[in-house]
Amino acid sequence: MEELSMHVLDIVENSTRAGAALVEIVIAEDRAADRLTIEIIDDGEGMGEDILKSALDPFYTTKTVRRIGLGLPLLAHAAETAGGAFSIESEKGSGTRVTAHFSLSHIDRQPLGNMADTMVTLLAGYPAVDFLYTHRTGERKFVLDTRELKEELEDVPINTPEVLRFIRTTVVEGLKEIGAAD
Repeated sequence: MEELSMHVLDIVENSTRAGAALVEIVIAEDRAADRLTIEIIDDGEGMGEDILKSALDPFYTTKTVRRIGLGLPLLAHAAETAGGAFSIESEKGSGTRVTAHFSLSHIDRQPLGNMADTMVTLLAGYPAVDFLYTHRTGERKFVLDTRELKEELEDVPINTPEVLRFIRTTVVEGLKEIGAAD
């Protein structure tokens, strides 16, 4: 994966497979500390200690259609290569928290990529899941909460083309407004 937004997509897809009803995506850019943090928190089924120990093994997966699970190991490698760190916390029945820290200015840090497209892809594919996307740059922040959108939309599905176009535009403009990187 060449962009961090693709890692986000992959990890969130794991969350949806784990039965998450709410997935939080938090991206924090701290230019003063030279740090980019990506955090994905879900309320899915979580992992027991035995599975958690194997989660970073690229040859371990719970999927039946593919015998390798590269999402978490690739994100961990991307973070560590860019002068950062990676952690995963999970408890059976309590969800999972994946955190990746990067040195924002590190030459090997992958670009963040297109978070608007990532969010639209998630909403199109998983309309029943609620997403809370928060992106911070210093003191400024952009928030997209699909629970609020769904309430406003009433009977209109969130994954209709017109709504997805609106969401893409909203994310692009919101990230531009806060001066988000990449």
